Formats: sequence, structure tokens, C-alpha cells
Amino acid sequence: MKLVIQIPCLDEEETLAETVAALPRTLPGVDEITLLVIDDGSTDRTAEVAERAGVSEIVRFPNHQGLARAFAAGLERALQLGADVIVNTDADNQYSAADIPALIAPILRGEADIVIGDRDPAKLKHFSLSKRLLQRLGSWAVRQLSGTRVPDVTSGFRAFSREAALKINVLSDFTYTLETVIQAGKKLLAVTHVAVRANPTERPSRLFSGPSHYIRRSASTIVRIYALYEPFKVFSLLGGALIAAAAAIGLRFLYFYLRTGGAGHIQSLILAAALLIIGFLTMLSGMLADLIGRNRQLSEDVLLRVRRLELMLRAGSDADARQAERLQRRRRADGLPR
Repeated sequence: MKLVIQIPCLDEEETLAETVAALPRTLPGVDEITLLVIDDGSTDRTAEVAERAGVSEIVRFPNHQGLARAFAAGLERALQLGADVIVNTDADNQYSAADIPALIAPILRGEADIVIGDRDPAKLKHFSLSKRLLQRLGSWAVRQLSGTRVPDVTSGFRAFSREAALKINVLSDFTYTLETVIQAGKKLLAVTHVAVRANPTERPSRLFSGPSHYIRRSASTIVRIYALYEPFKVFSLLGGALIAAAAAIGLRFLYFYLRTGGAGHIQSLILAAALLIIGFLTMLSGMLADLIGRNRQLSEDVLLRVRRLELMLRAGSDADARQAERLQRRRRADGLPR
């Protein structure tokens, strides 16, 4: 059983060493632990600090690409390293590394594909009242859309099984937290949560500039990813609202038509007709998007098979290389020519 702990980083030279030092090197039920840092185009000494802290694997972006892409690159590299379980944590030492055993336990027991650490944001003293309310509202919305029961959907402290990491496709360039939960729910992955401890943060978030920015980006991410997996529902809701508005305006025109002959209200009739047409076109667009969505599911199945095949070939190539190296050592030990 191999565990890879990945840490997406952006200019984290001040806190990274402390974060890495707290991570476990051995765990019950785990044969090997590898630390992986994804340097998202840092302009400070983040990569150097990671090397000095003993991180064996570092993925470096030449420029800043965003947290979501750094997270996705970490999953890909962890799979290439042969990870059976992948834990994602933040570089600012926000999460207690001592909770990693509890985080991976449901996966080791075969009870879950994804485990998310629940910080219980309502009780975090370093969270402002507005941030607590936003956390609660956002988590509720994602639970409704994903069909999961995750109480803290924005937590970055989470564990993935190998199968879950293979199936997750991060499309957002903003944050992976909301998208991966909705995807997991739509792909019928087993998602659970465990209580974890959170340390006070030493700096403001670099992901967003303020609450309004976070709300806008998060809302757009939620709508896009839900529309991607449930296009017919989304377009049917929009089309139905337009048709209902057309019906209401049409009934208003009919009322005045029966009472006064409709004089002076012809604009209502034109508006009702326009909304009715747009509503039906919107619903037809939903049907077309749903058909395209079926094709996307087939593409994702093909991508999953390709990923598995690539990992199998890579594992075979690595095994051949190790075997060749052992033979070379044996020949040198026996004094034979190469």
C-alpha cells in the first residue's frame, strides 16, 4: 500500500518546511509514503525549501496556472508514482497532519473512494461570521446538487483512492474543491467525511481577493459543472421559467381582451409569444446538450481506459528497468562483461 501526500504550493517558503516536518513518514497499514510538492510558478524559494525539507518529488510549473491545475497535476503525478491512496493538504499548515490516519482509514477499509476532512467551520474562531455563513450556504448548495452529505465542501484536506483519482477530471482553473465533490456525486463515487482539526491560518487566502470575488467564481464553477453533468435539468428549468412567464403574460392579455377587446395591450401578446418561442428553444437546447453529455460520458470512459493502460505500461517499463539494473549489478559482482 503506497500513500502519496501532495501539497500544491504558491510562494510558500515561509510555511512549507513546517508543514512538511509535521507529515507522517510511517503509518499503520501503509508500506510506503511519498511526499509530493506541486510548485505553481512560485517566485520565492518554495522549491528549494521543499528539497531541503526532504521532499522526494517536486513538480514545477514555469508560471502560475492556478490551484485547480496544480491539484490535477498532483493527482496525475501521484498515479504515475504508483499511489494507492492520495492525500491532498495545504502548504500553509492549516490542517493537522496528525489526522491523516483518520482521513485515509475509510479508504483502507474499502468503505469510501473519497474522504473529506470536516473542519466544522461554524466553530472555527479564526473564521469571520460572514465566512462561516458563506461556508454553510456553499456546502448546502453543493450537497443538494451532488447528492452527497459533505458538510465542509471547501476543505482541501482530503483523500482519494486510486480509482477515484483516475475518474476525477478537473476542468476548473479556479478551485478543485467544489468541482470534485459534484463530479464524485454524479459519477457515483463513495464520498464520506471525517472530523479533522484546523490550525489558525497565518495569512489571507491567495485564491481570491475578497468575499464577493469568491462568491462569483464559486457560483460560476458550481453552475458550470452541474450543467455539464445535468444539462437537461438546467435547460429545462430555464425553459420552463420562460414558458411560465409567457403563460402569465398571455393570460394577462386574454383578461384584457375579454374585458376591453385587448386594445393597448398588443405588446403583451408579442412579448408572450417571444418568451414562449425562446422557452421552447431553450428546452430543445437542453435535449441537445443532454445528447452531447452522453457522448462526453463515453469520452470519459475512453480516457479512463487510456489512463489505466498508460499506468500499466509505465509500471511494466519501470519493472523492466529494475530487472535490468539488478542483472547489471549481478554481472559486475561476478566480474562478467556488461
